[in-house]
Amino acid sequence: MKIFVPGRVCLFGEHTDWAGGYRRINADINKGHALVVGTNQGIHADVKPCDNKLILRCTLEDGTKMGPFEVEMNRQILLEEAGKGNFFSYAAGVAYQVMTHYNVGGLEIDNYFTDLPVKKGLSSSAAICVLVARAFNKVYDLKMTVRGEMAYAYQGEITTPSRCGRLDQACAYGNRPVLLSFDGDRIDVDEFNVAKDLNYVIVDLCSDKNTKKILRDLNKCYPFPEGEIQQGVHRFLGKISSKITSEATKQIEDGNIELLGKLMSKAQEEFDQYLIPACPDELTAPVLHKLLTYPKLQPYMLGAKGIGSQGDGSAQILVKDKDAQEAAIKLIEQELGMSCMKLTINSNTQVRKAVIPAAGFGTRMFPATKACKKEMFPVIDRDGRAKPVILAIVEEVFEAGIEEIAIITQESDIQLFKDFFNSKPSMEHYNKLSQEDKEYVDYIGEFGKRITIIPQVSQDGFGDAVFCANEWVGHEAFLLLLGDHLYASNSNKSCTKQIIDVYEKMGKSVVGLQTTSANQVRYFGCVTGEWQKDNEILNISEFAEKPSVDYAAEHLKTDGLPDDTYLGLFGQYVITPAIFDLLKKNIETNSREGGEFQLTSCLDTLRKLEGFVGYIVNGRRFDIGNPEAYRETIIELPNS
Repeated sequence: MKIFVPGRVCLFGEHTDWAGGYRRINADINKGHALVVGTNQGIHADVKPCDNKLILRCTLEDGTKMGPFEVEMNRQILLEEAGKGNFFSYAAGVAYQVMTHYNVGGLEIDNYFTDLPVKKGLSSSAAICVLVARAFNKVYDLKMTVRGEMAYAYQGEITTPSRCGRLDQACAYGNRPVLLSFDGDRIDVDEFNVAKDLNYVIVDLCSDKNTKKILRDLNKCYPFPEGEIQQGVHRFLGKISSKITSEATKQIEDGNIELLGKLMSKAQEEFDQYLIPACPDELTAPVLHKLLTYPKLQPYMLGAKGIGSQGDGSAQILVKDKDAQEAAIKLIEQELGMSCMKLTINSNTQVRKAVIPAAGFGTRMFPATKACKKEMFPVIDRDGRAKPVILAIVEEVFEAGIEEIAIITQESDIQLFKDFFNSKPSMEHYNKLSQEDKEYVDYIGEFGKRITIIPQVSQDGFGDAVFCANEWVGHEAFLLLLGDHLYASNSNKSCTKQIIDVYEKMGKSVVGLQTTSANQVRYFGCVTGEWQKDNEILNISEFAEKPSVDYAAEHLKTDGLPDDTYLGLFGQYVITPAIFDLLKKNIETNSREGGEFQLTSCLDTLRKLEGFVGYIVNGRRFDIGNPEAYRETIIELPNS
């Protein structure tokens, strides 16, 4: 399997992880608090089980290949390897810790691509440790949470000579910010909402710093301060840093990026005042401060500060938008000779990803589905162009602003979808196409770059198909559509865009609805609830999977609808990532409904936990999953 682990940037609260750890000795020390987020760059690897060895191949950022490193999966041998303090030691240290607590075999890890700079305050060593912990967890199904992976990664790294802080392994949480609290040996992790996209420039200062000296000098101030300088270190890494970090969290949640930028600059000023005196050789950082005060850069900056242990390693600059991000990078690289990376923290309310399950057998369309998957059945669109159903769905999704799509399908059909979206026709076929159709070939190919095909190993229901996208989706809301339904809007806004807009307005899961007659309710999931004031948004109070007419009459009546009319599911959803925990629980406990893992019951549980709204879509749904519906689609879709 493939695993990606990013680096991490500490937005606020550097050094508070180890400082807060001293509370186990001196209770007068304040708790530590830090805001941490994963970078867009990181470590990409293929992992697979290995009989009784730990094997690691690495590719560094500059393309240099290292290894293979190889060692027997023996606790004493792994411990000795961890103690050597080389690159492979991190993997050996994590393997030692995992093997101490779990009955696992070996691992073969091929880190085939790395775009994360090393020794620049971005925790490349922690990323390796998280990668190894996650690989053991996934390959051997250890059922660790992200917190568990983070804990084993930390224990593994400190098994080596490294004395990293405890916030480094927060890269396990990926590209979403988390608030970490450090109280002695205890660490708490809280996720929070991001109201607006945050655009940063991460700058490699292309200079040197001595992290070991910085940590050594600052640690001399603990656990009990002596003199004014050491008291100042305690003051900054305690009350001052915690207050700034708390205010920064609020500004991120409120979407006030201007105030967030000012807090960054304030944090750097306070850091300089209180910590430079404790380690002036390293923390005076002339290269960092030249960047922070560079006159031509000021129009693009909302705020800026150092990263990691500080010193002349790396810096972070918050800018207003992507245009300012590009301009700042160009200026820094051309005039200051420093290299840059982009870091964008996406708003929680923005829907970027879509999941389309397409792994069914198409039983109701047999024997046509023996020759062709139903998602590849041809339809005619409004423009008179013949295309497969899946392309019509994908076009609507991308036109609605979605950035990436995952198609869930049977393993045997992966190549079918890859060929359609990524391969051109034969040259003979291509040459016979009109110029317009040749351009359409390139148009489809551009889609292919943004589509991921994910296998569903066994066809265990709609809920299982959705869960297959768990890791790909990550921790953000996603659009969910059915692979055998098409949609036609009655307005200039597509059905898909209508659903996305409701989610971004309400900030909670939303499902598209359509009015459904009593004699049809047994074919659809249905809901009921109470209308909000505008009678457009329904606060859902119940989901029911294909209810009987009697059940619908007793439990699913909704005000404002005619008698014998109910609210059926339209087949489009935007769902928060909490759904994956609910699906996972059902799968692990083998809680099936009708022999399969269903989605609707998990939606109802999600409703109880977070709330759920419904919206009657201004449009029409076309089903191609049975012969009569497909016939109707062929006839009516071009004119809809």
